[in-house]
Amino acid sequence: PDEGSLRGSSTIVAERIRQELQAKVEEAGLEILEARITYLAYAPEIAAVMLQRQQAAAIIDARKMIVDGAVSMVEMALEKLNHHEIVKLDEERKAAMVSNLLVILCGNKEAQPVINSGSLY
Repeated sequence: PDEGSLRGSSTIVAERIRQELQAKVEEAGLEILEARITYLAYAPEIAAVMLQRQQAAAIIDARKMIVDGAVSMVEMALEKLNHHEIVKLDEERKAAMVSNLLVILCGNKEAQPVINSGSLY
């Protein structure tokens, strides 16, 4: 259970602050009705680390999406080639095709086509 973190239960933290302030000013006859936290920020060195962490998580999520899409596209390409009997590929050539397509689809740069003038085998 949350015992009063700023993230999980700011109202509990605000009430604790109100109670502590009340205890300090009670002798003067003052009553603290409410305490609020209106601005909260990380220290600069922590903020930089938190930003890096958020960016890393976003990059990982984006990469997962790219890889999932690329794998689906490769799977679809192999199925269509097989279904329409466009070309018959042995397992080694399928593996080469999968490798090449994944590199192209997951890469950050434009594909640079290479023309092979000889036989692959």
